[in-house]
Amino acid sequence: MQEKNKQHATAYKQGSIMTNILFGSRWLQLPLYLGLIVAQAVYVFFFGVELIHLVASANKIVEADIMLIVLGLIDVVMISNLLIMVIVGGYETFVSRLNLEGHPDEPDWLSHVNANLLKVKLATAIIGISSIHLLKTFINAQNLSDKVLIAQTVIHMTFVLSAVAIAYIDKLMSHPQPAEH
Repeated sequence: MQEKNKQHATAYKQGSIMTNILFGSRWLQLPLYLGLIVAQAVYVFFFGVELIHLVASANKIVEADIMLIVLGLIDVVMISNLLIMVIVGGYETFVSRLNLEGHPDEPDWLSHVNANLLKVKLATAIIGISSIHLLKTFINAQNLSDKVLIAQTVIHMTFVLSAVAIAYIDKLMSHPQPAEH
């Protein structure tokens, strides 16, 4: 087995220039993932600002406003979780291995992440974020038109149906049907 791995490594080193350029181009995604880390830092800052606003005005605002602010904080956390899935999962899947096997903080899902699983996880995270937005809309429904309420509900249901379709396609692709004779 080790001899076969050495042969593969030698073949890779001797690969064509085009093969090396194409395979190496995956590193062009690194600045994109670093940019998402910066975006996450912005969300951390925004979370802190909103939390300070909540604490500073807690005795001056009504419960419904507190609930809306807290839902906004939850929304920020869920978007941050989505960013982590994209950053870590995308880097691991498309750029380079993170080599975290055995690390006590390794996320469970990372050991078996692939592009299809990442799509399903992202779709379910988007549903969670959409659910928070829809809940905020319903809490504030008296200030919104029926058109807005219906539109946001339809958009949310579109996310749900899309996620179900993505999960179903992933299931079909990962469990091929036996060939008929």
